[in-house]
Amino acid sequence: MRVTISSGLLDRIFAHAAATPDREACGLLFGDDAAIRDVRAAANVAADPRHRFEVDPRTLFAAIRAERAGGMRVVGHYHSHPFGRPEPSPRDAADAGEEAGRLWLIVAGREARLWRTVERAHSGTALHGVFETADLAVR
Repeated sequence: MRVTISSGLLDRIFAHAAATPDREACGLLFGDDAAIRDVRAAANVAADPRHRFEVDPRTLFAAIRAERAGGMRVVGHYHSHPFGRPEPSPRDAADAGEEAGRLWLIVAGREARLWRTVERAHSGTALHGVFETADLAVR
């Protein structure tokens, strides 16, 4: 599946990650199945933000309330791996939950890769039993 994102939005994510080089940056992705149409940075409230991320619940709940009121749909989130590669870690898999179809955009340096969660019962060859790659098209 191909998902598009503008170069401007991707640059905002890269800038957010660069601003926190010693800990994981994170935020929300908005749009639909075909495109990421907006992003919103969030505070990382994880107990160990150097190796894990947790989107600030206030930011997440505000986005969900806005979506329910007719706003843009939350399709997933982004986060950075300041000390690794742009692919989900086993810790990411443990934190992914059970909701299939969520987008995970992971950045490391100036490299970005997009992943989609799958149902664990039907994961087949999915990375860590949770993630399949998605084609990210930058426009």
